[in-house]
Amino acid sequence: MKKQLLLLLALGAISQGAFGKEFIGKGNGYGGPLKVLVSTDNDKIINVELLSHKETSPVVKRAFPILKERILEAQSPIIDSVSGATYTSLGVKRAVAAGLKSAGKDYGRINMNTKAPEKPIAYLEPVNTDLVIVGGGPAGLAAAISAKENGVKNVILIEKLDILSGNGKFDMNFFDMINSEAQKKNGTNDTVEAFVKDKSNKMDTPERTLAQAKGAFVLDKWLRGMGIELNHNYGLRNHMAEKDAYAGEEIQDGLEKRAKELGVDIRTSTKGLDLIINNGVITGVKVQNKNNFYDINGKAVVLATGGFSHNKELLAKYAPGAEKVETSNQMGATGDFLPIFEKHDLKVDNLDVLSVFAFIMVPSRDLTGGGDGFMLVNQKGERFTSEEITGKTSMEKANAILNQPGEYAYYIYDQNLYDSSYRLQKHTKLGLHVKAGTLEELAKKIDVPYETLKATREDFNSAIRGEKKDKFREVPFKREFKTEGPFYAAKVQSAIHMTKGGVVANENTEVLFENGKVAKGLYAAGEVTSSSAAYSASVVFGRLAGEKAAKFILK
Repeated sequence: MKKQLLLLLALGAISQGAFGKEFIGKGNGYGGPLKVLVSTDNDKIINVELLSHKETSPVVKRAFPILKERILEAQSPIIDSVSGATYTSLGVKRAVAAGLKSAGKDYGRINMNTKAPEKPIAYLEPVNTDLVIVGGGPAGLAAAISAKENGVKNVILIEKLDILSGNGKFDMNFFDMINSEAQKKNGTNDTVEAFVKDKSNKMDTPERTLAQAKGAFVLDKWLRGMGIELNHNYGLRNHMAEKDAYAGEEIQDGLEKRAKELGVDIRTSTKGLDLIINNGVITGVKVQNKNNFYDINGKAVVLATGGFSHNKELLAKYAPGAEKVETSNQMGATGDFLPIFEKHDLKVDNLDVLSVFAFIMVPSRDLTGGGDGFMLVNQKGERFTSEEITGKTSMEKANAILNQPGEYAYYIYDQNLYDSSYRLQKHTKLGLHVKAGTLEELAKKIDVPYETLKATREDFNSAIRGEKKDKFREVPFKREFKTEGPFYAAKVQSAIHMTKGGVVANENTEVLFENGKVAKGLYAAGEVTSSSAAYSASVVFGRLAGEKAAKFILK
């Protein structure tokens, strides 16, 4: 009885703290259960502490301080959620409300639509600066840092979400970087010429590919100069922070830290609405901060607003059928500036080109998967398409999975693949993948017929041994699927990882009009541009955009 009483006090009861009373509350965020400690003094909320959670680190460490500040200011969990962290916000708000209910304050049911009272619309005085950057992901931050380093005194960076960073903060791999310290340690001598030869393509001009190669050659040194270290190199140009640490979080943390050190004026919750053009030169941006509207006047603008893979209307318009497919991109990728490009006759291209990632987890949308050694089966335990994860069949695979019962598939793998993939190890340790000692136990856990799954494995291995033709692959996997456990499974779909089309920028990151002329004072970098390149190129061209904008401003 005494133990039960102590347990109740620990889990949801009231305790006497140094500053008053403390209450523990629970909620469910994006990743699962979370717990907070709410401290009060004379009915005033004086602190909120996050005791435990399963949220994604790059999100929760940015979102929770904002939530805490809003709760303390409002003295209530009835606050606006942090955009870019909607489900994490809901979990925290519900947990705080649950804790306060123990104190006798009932805020009722908090749902996705629960927010602070709306303030009236206000039109504010214009703000003047030297450079305006739209977008707080890796491209925008790289541009801000570079502009400051090249002598621009006043830089304002706006981000429409409440937290900085685009999709890159979740990425395991920072690819297409050359001449890195990690490469040198591996004995790899990678050159600009080799990069250009490997990366030449129809989407990018030779001049842009060369600019990317030159930027990639000096990128590692630039990143290390601000404390960003990518020490693990694999597969020629792939980089992680360490063998067991993702690159994305390291890069985003470092870029944000450096931008703040340099005094960049960072304004979150601030959306770009339109360009300001004077005498043919782009000189600013019209913006909205909640219900406040104002102009930011400058001498040049850098656009780093991302793509549109989170906008189903635009996907249906430019890549019909893609709107049916889930996206792994963050909620800010809505293509807000595409109508603005059209309005001002700025050139766009390749809007139908998409990057489709083979597997994301359902429902979390985290990228998942490893290399050779897995089977893709449906709820019946049967294979239904090729397991190949690259090539022209990406959208075909996405649709094939959507056509299965429940619109998902199971990514089933063995210990060999687990041992070779850090991403799979991480997801399993987080409880996101199912683990079982035998195939029969795994089948039971994921509710798949064991005998069918067993027969599927036998056919799969027979094709690898050359005893029969694989029904779905021209070339079978090289390694047989193990017959001894443990085994693992993840519920998956395919996803649009990013859009590849956008506004056209030249090798100097200058945006072009439809007639091919340069839009003076306007630069662009990252997913907002038409480019075959991706994550590392966002940083390369973001840095270049800051440098070129600085020269334009200071000339």
